[in-house]
Amino acid sequence: MDKKPLKPAEILDYTISMAQDKVNGSFSKLLILSVMAGAFIAFAAEGSNMAAFNLFSNPETYGLGKVLAGAVFGTGLMLVVLAGGELFTGNTLILAAICEKKVKLGSMLRNWVIVYVGNLIGSLFIAYMMANSGLFESGAGMLGAVTLKTAVYKVNLDFISALFLGIMCNWLVCLAVWISYGAETMTGKIFAVFFPIWLFITSGFEHSVANMYYIPAGIFVKGNSVFAELAHLSGDALASLSWSSFFLHNLIPVTIGNIIGGGLLVAMGYWYVYNKA
Repeated sequence: MDKKPLKPAEILDYTISMAQDKVNGSFSKLLILSVMAGAFIAFAAEGSNMAAFNLFSNPETYGLGKVLAGAVFGTGLMLVVLAGGELFTGNTLILAAICEKKVKLGSMLRNWVIVYVGNLIGSLFIAYMMANSGLFESGAGMLGAVTLKTAVYKVNLDFISALFLGIMCNWLVCLAVWISYGAETMTGKIFAVFFPIWLFITSGFEHSVANMYYIPAGIFVKGNSVFAELAHLSGDALASLSWSSFFLHNLIPVTIGNIIGGGLLVAMGYWYVYNKA
């Protein structure tokens, strides 16, 4: 007899149980799994750009490009959920266990710090390999141009825009993880992940771990004058793309937004609904 998917209240119980397992993981386990997860998301980011870069360069097909990129990008979270990985954005769901007093704040923060750093390492590794692979020359250099233009756009978001884009992003990402927890089959988990992630990429929201690929990839190819010319970027625009702007102008507000979107609106929201309301 086939198992039935979990009901939302049962998903909450499972999420809390998963949170307890996550915070009790050893340093080496968390680090390795988080490096893998960062690489998985980076693979999804570079693959979605490869699929749609020619559509991104034309305003009339930009939306279609986002749709195509979103259809590819979901593979990243599928790999995290199905193959195993520790992803910072998904781990904001640990806040449900904090509310239930099953996990201590210090244990959650330990998990977040290790996983965040591991995700960054994995993402940087893929970005570096892509920059040295020659693949950014694809489409007569247009993939490199789109990569560079994307990075410049992201570091020039104002704080509030980046914050709100981060909130909306991880609201959907954590809903994808939440639904996947409720699915009883691998096929069910794939569909649970696919549609919310498709929606978040199509919408153009900001994901801190994905940006750990997008922006460094742009920094790595910043010195390529052909890419800059194809992207129609000025000297001032190129100067705005740096490691400091990556962290200060994008990662900080987007990460805060991701925590609010996944931790407050999903984890704590459902905890309140099923345990207090």
